[in-house]
Amino acid sequence: MYIERRLRLLKGFLVLTGIAFAVGVPVFTVAWPDAWMWEPRQSEYEQMLVGIYITLGVFVLLAARAPLRNLSLIWFTAWSSLVHGGIMAVQALADSTERANLLGDVPALLLIGIVLVYLTPRAKHISDYGPVSN
Repeated sequence: MYIERRLRLLKGFLVLTGIAFAVGVPVFTVAWPDAWMWEPRQSEYEQMLVGIYITLGVFVLLAARAPLRNLSLIWFTAWSSLVHGGIMAVQALADSTERANLLGDVPALLLIGIVLVYLTPRAKHISDYGPVSN
């Protein structure tokens, strides 16, 4: 029962994460740029970053259908979110003009990373889930 519940929570959180990346990132970069963009603004960089997050969001949504078959993508999403958020946190603390990011993209990425690390099964526990047919 615990395993089924955890997998159901992971699927739901992957859907939320996929939507956050594919829809939320583009919306928040426009609606609340102080907390989601960095100075000086560079439109080419911002377009590339938003494009990467939209793409990742679509693939995370697809992974939500069968998380056990997409563990490498889920682990990449978790750890890249933690690394990205951690680097940005240090930069925002070091640069007083970027402190608003400590209320926007930094906690969002750290939260996503932490929850995915918590919910995603480790390879050694995959057999506890039975056949990989989710």
